[in-house]
Amino acid sequence: MNLKRKPVLMLNNSFEPIRITHAQHALKLVTKGKAVVTVAGKTQIYPFVYIPSVIRLVDYAVVPYKRPIPSRRNIFTRDNHRCLYCGRGNVDLELEHVIPRSRGGQSSWENLVAACRACNSRKDNRTPEEANMPLIHRPLPAGVHTNRFILKMLGAEFSDWSKYLWNDSKGEERLQFA
Repeated sequence: MNLKRKPVLMLNNSFEPIRITHAQHALKLVTKGKAVVTVAGKTQIYPFVYIPSVIRLVDYAVVPYKRPIPSRRNIFTRDNHRCLYCGRGNVDLELEHVIPRSRGGQSSWENLVAACRACNSRKDNRTPEEANMPLIHRPLPAGVHTNRFILKMLGAEFSDWSKYLWNDSKGEERLQFA
């Protein structure tokens, strides 16, 4: 991975997670005095200079609510990287339109799901009812807490970030979006 593109968690002045940025942008904010390093990473780029893992903005930033876009990464994160037809994880996933686009299906949160290649080709150009392939749970639209959920799921692999991402104290498994 390019060191400049390494992910860095950006916190607001109040320690609320805002987003995941890349190391180059994080270092730029730190050198300009707009952010401070909260947690230093393990990767050294110069003597006594480490790529940050978590930064915190010096001034409070008002972050307007934006509905997240239904991207491949966001849909796969919402569906916990599992096929919503058979439930298998750790397989090659594809974006699947529940109502096929040829029948007027939109590329929206409610109509896109993660599906393994086998289920996607088996369903083909049919609805789940026609293909006799019911969904494990219906895909939910993006809501007020979707950004928070996606940020938490994306940051699950970074142990330095856990105390900033609304994790429960019991360390339970990932929550289902549904």
